[in-house]
Amino acid sequence: MAKIEGAFERRRYVNVVVHRARHPQLAAYIHSATSGLLPFIQKGLIERVAVIFYDKDHIPVERFVFKLNVNQSYTSQFEESELEFALRAFLIKLTVAEPLTKALPSGGSWEITAYFRELPQASSSKEPQLWIPTDTKQWMQPPHITPIKSMTSEPLKVQLYLEHPSPTEPKDSAH
Repeated sequence: MAKIEGAFERRRYVNVVVHRARHPQLAAYIHSATSGLLPFIQKGLIERVAVIFYDKDHIPVERFVFKLNVNQSYTSQFEESELEFALRAFLIKLTVAEPLTKALPSGGSWEITAYFRELPQASSSKEPQLWIPTDTKQWMQPPHITPIKSMTSEPLKVQLYLEHPSPTEPKDSAH
């Protein structure tokens, strides 16, 4: 994954080396976004989560997409060690995905975007109001997709793939 020098430090998680944000505000944003998604993922409302990198004109140049499927009817006890093993293999594959990424342009930005299967029902909870509709520009042509890793460990299935604009994508169009 493209990273800014010095923004992340190496840490261990489930016995795998991962990168953790050094800056407290960046770490808080990542934590807030991921923990804010958890109730929606658990209810099966989230189809995919993308980390989108933009150029200075806010046009996407690269997307890491996590396609999620939580088996809502799964009632058996799952082995935490099996899930941890599957997660470890998934994280290891992330570390070798860096050669598939492109150099990010200077002046760019990034965001975490969730794609809902259906909108959450209004409730007394304020959780849905924390998420706002995105103004993400979409590519006109289907993207070039590179599969990275799939994981199945009931009740969770995750596919990770990388999207880049098609070589035929117009470079100067306002999508």
